[in-house]
Amino acid sequence: MALLDVFKKKPKKRLEEKKPKKEMNPKVEKKPEVKIPKAKKTTKSSQVAWKVLESPHVTEKATELTSKNEYVFKVSKRSNKIEIARAVEDLYGVKVDKVRIINVHPKTRRLGRTTGIKKGYKKAIVKLHKGQEIEVLPR
Repeated sequence: MALLDVFKKKPKKRLEEKKPKKEMNPKVEKKPEVKIPKAKKTTKSSQVAWKVLESPHVTEKATELTSKNEYVFKVSKRSNKIEIARAVEDLYGVKVDKVRIINVHPKTRRLGRTTGIKKGYKKAIVKLHKGQEIEVLPR
């Protein structure tokens, strides 16, 4: 029975003594190894930054907040303040002072008799360190 073969003892393999290998051409010189600088390792947050920040949230109020050095982004529903701060720092190369999160709930909309649901989203207001700026929408 093939099912019971699993429980059978297997014969032990003999380990042969390892002998040092002899070099075939001792006259041939080995080339010195050239060290190639390793690429900078990307952190986990920079790999996930495009998942955390969905888009900049451009409204009248959001453009008014830029004068206070605060920027508004739509973010994924599962992200938290720490992830958002790291994502903004990695993508834009700035220092984040504070992050505030607002959960915008879904709303029902009517058009005549039919009703629909407007999807909700999460948005983050990111305050930057004094003297730093982000160009959210390039001109």
